[in-house]
Amino acid sequence: MKRRSMKTVREQRFTRPPWVRMMRIHERIQSGQYPNCVGMAKEIGVSLRTVKRDVEFMMERLKLPIEYDSRKYGFRYSRPVERFPGLPITEADVFALLVAHKAIAQYHGTPFEKPLAMAFRKLTGQLDTKARYSLCNLQEAVSFRPFAPDDTDLRRFQVVTRALQERQTLKFQYKNLGAKSAQARLVHPYHLACIENHWYLFAFDVSREAIRTFSLSRLTEPELGEERYTVPEDFDPDEYLRGSLSVFKGTDDYEVVIDFDPWATDLVRGRHVHSSQQLTELPNGWSRLCLRLNSIEEIERWVLTWGTHATVVRPNALAERMRKTGEAFLERYSPPAGT
Repeated sequence: MKRRSMKTVREQRFTRPPWVRMMRIHERIQSGQYPNCVGMAKEIGVSLRTVKRDVEFMMERLKLPIEYDSRKYGFRYSRPVERFPGLPITEADVFALLVAHKAIAQYHGTPFEKPLAMAFRKLTGQLDTKARYSLCNLQEAVSFRPFAPDDTDLRRFQVVTRALQERQTLKFQYKNLGAKSAQARLVHPYHLACIENHWYLFAFDVSREAIRTFSLSRLTEPELGEERYTVPEDFDPDEYLRGSLSVFKGTDDYEVVIDFDPWATDLVRGRHVHSSQQLTELPNGWSRLCLRLNSIEEIERWVLTWGTHATVVRPNALAERMRKTGEAFLERYSPPAGT
């Protein structure tokens, strides 16, 4: 029983990268060693059935001229094979890789840039020459220009992800927005998300007995705790943030209605702001956006980015906040008396 368990572990280790197995089979055939399925299964540490499937894939999908030599009791190539075929890839796959490569630009200058670039090189290293050429031709077709991404420390990120993976409690110091000093927190990490180029941890705060959202850029000195925990089966990050515009979660229920002038309408039309959104065209080129949110903090900041091109219709609480903000701007930017 123990021997079977060890074999299972070995097989799982080698069955993950099938391309590596087939490369080894190719190398044995190419060197004239006449490998057979039984011998390769023992060498690689997988089942006989797995090797047979690999050989069939090499013959049928990769079109390698493999045939069995009954005198040598092994496989050989019926004609010369210069190199192992590249990874089969479609035009859509090439474009998807291009987008992935360009997405790395979002983390330029951060600790994530190097490991992401290395992972991309590993992926594209298996492509054939034609696919690589196509990828290079498309380099100028797509670009990402992120605005102010988080400069998150790599070690901090690794400790948090390890806590998530191993379901261990996490201790850290956390500074709330506007606070003068950080506070110690003990949490059960539930989920890590990158929202608008910023990393956030959703976790159960033990002392507050509630789920809280933590920005990784304001989280310091993370350490793994000794206790284990279980993520509730009903926790769903999408459901948790359903009523949020971005990442802030409130407890109220607001029907938010905003009118946009023709200039802003041309910009907002076609944008996906929130899952609850409804955009209605109004006379004279205006439009009306309706949302259902559980807080108005984030929508206030978003409306301000439109300047005078957006008008809050309701709720009154949001319109009042906009009025007070306008008065504060007027007071701050009014010229000094006597000038």
